[in-house]
Amino acid sequence: MSAGSSRIRVLVVEDSPASRELLTRLLNADPAIEVVGVAADGEAAVAAAQRLRPDVITMDIHLPKLDGFAATRRIMEQCPTRIVMVTATSIPQEVAASFHALESGALTVIATPPGPGHPLFAAAKDELLRTVKLMAEVKVVKRWAPSGDASAFRAPAPEPKLDEPPAPGQVRLVAIGASTGGPLVLQEILSQLRPALRAPIVIVQHISIGFAPGMAQWLAQTTGYEVRVAQPSECMQPGVAYVAPDGMQLRVRSSGHIALTEEPPEHGFRPSVSCLFRSAAAEYGAHAVGVLLTGMGRDGASALNTLRQAGALTLVQDSATAVINGMPGEAVRLGAATHVLAPQHIASTLQRWVR
Repeated sequence: MSAGSSRIRVLVVEDSPASRELLTRLLNADPAIEVVGVAADGEAAVAAAQRLRPDVITMDIHLPKLDGFAATRRIMEQCPTRIVMVTATSIPQEVAASFHALESGALTVIATPPGPGHPLFAAAKDELLRTVKLMAEVKVVKRWAPSGDASAFRAPAPEPKLDEPPAPGQVRLVAIGASTGGPLVLQEILSQLRPALRAPIVIVQHISIGFAPGMAQWLAQTTGYEVRVAQPSECMQPGVAYVAPDGMQLRVRSSGHIALTEEPPEHGFRPSVSCLFRSAAAEYGAHAVGVLLTGMGRDGASALNTLRQAGALTLVQDSATAVINGMPGEAVRLGAATHVLAPQHIASTLQRWVR
């Protein structure tokens, strides 16, 4: 938050008058937030960002004059600001395109709340407010680089000395959990896994309802790794990454199959990282690797400790690179991490261990 202000100052960028009014009303209704300006096109957004210096910008993608991607990139070059992309679409191809905004410097992508009376209104409104408050606490960094390479935003760190990897074929599953800031880290890790791992990867990423297929498509397009949304009773294949679908808990079976259930949410989430990790510990034990990435809250932390106690290698993203250090920080506090690593070292460790 800006000095001298106890409220989070938000700039709303949206070309639809109805959506702009809805976002402004929802944000202003929260006593912790104040909308300090609105913009209806990308050029106006850049000018308003420079003039108002907001704490957070909610950015539409489809804008006249300058689209949301270009506006985000220009803002991150000229006056770096926390940017949340807000999109009304749930069409996988369009959601996949929305995730490219993360490569331009946006922190996250969420759904535009539908109108009051819609069954998803309350959940989407809560996600909007929660995300804006979360992002206001994130340290602003100039994350855009001309190469478009996500790894270019971090100073290189020396490769840590790790244990000797197990014999080839011993690791049969990699389970990954992530929340806020996760998609860009997943992109970085998957893009470095060449050749593809000789074990399946299963991912639980907290994300807006309807966004999982689009995220999977974006990851596949930008990393070259095979990524798809998990299907009921699907038999997992080496070299494939499976993303948990909306509204289902995902468990893995020692037979190599995926089980999707309607069990209750855990830590407020369905799918839950905890559910995935516990099943990996029970079904795979020391033949699994657990990875916990950036995110708010505690989902997955205690269950990662269960994985470690079962003999699995457990990797946790370090606080220096995590957008939100809640989940990984809690895992470290519980002693659940075999190693605490930057994303590039998580990737290289997976490459060494899953042979």
